[in-house]
Amino acid sequence: MTEIIYRTGDATVPKADGSAIIAHICNDLGRWGKGFVVGVSARWKQPELAYRDWYKRREFNDFGLGAVQFVQVAPDVHVANMIGQHGIRSSGGGAPIRYEAVDRALEKLAEFAAASNASVHMPRIGCGLAGGTWNRIEPLIRARVSSRHIGVVVYDLE
Repeated sequence: MTEIIYRTGDATVPKADGSAIIAHICNDLGRWGKGFVVGVSARWKQPELAYRDWYKRREFNDFGLGAVQFVQVAPDVHVANMIGQHGIRSSGGGAPIRYEAVDRALEKLAEFAAASNASVHMPRIGCGLAGGTWNRIEPLIRARVSSRHIGVVVYDLE
C-alpha cells in the first residue's frame, strides 16, 4: 500500500513526477459552478464542457452515480469527473454524498490510473458541498487506490 500524501496547496496544480489525474466529485443533476469545480474551470474549460455534454446525453451513456469521466486537459494531466453526489442539497437530514457511488468511482479511477501509470491528486473529495466526512472517504481511497500502490496526494487550501 502507498500512503496518502497531504499537502497545502491547490489540487488543480498537481505536483507530480509524470502523469497526473485530478479527481473530484460531481453531482448527478448536471450542475457545475460551486466548490472545487470553480478552480477547475478557471484553469481549463474542457472538464465542464465534457461534464455538461455527458449529462445532456445521459440517455445514451453511463452518466449516473458511480460513473467517471476522464477529460484530458494537458499531455500528462486528466481531470476525473466522478459522480458521487445525489442532488445538490441535503434533504431529510441526509447529505448529498453517496459513499457507495464514491467507492465505485474510486475503483474506476484506480483502474485508469494504473493503466496510465499516473498519480492521483484531489482536494478532500466529497467533504465540501456534498456533505461527506473525511473519516468515511479516506478509507475508501486507501482500499481502492492506495492499496494498488498508486500515489495519492490530497491538497488542503491555505
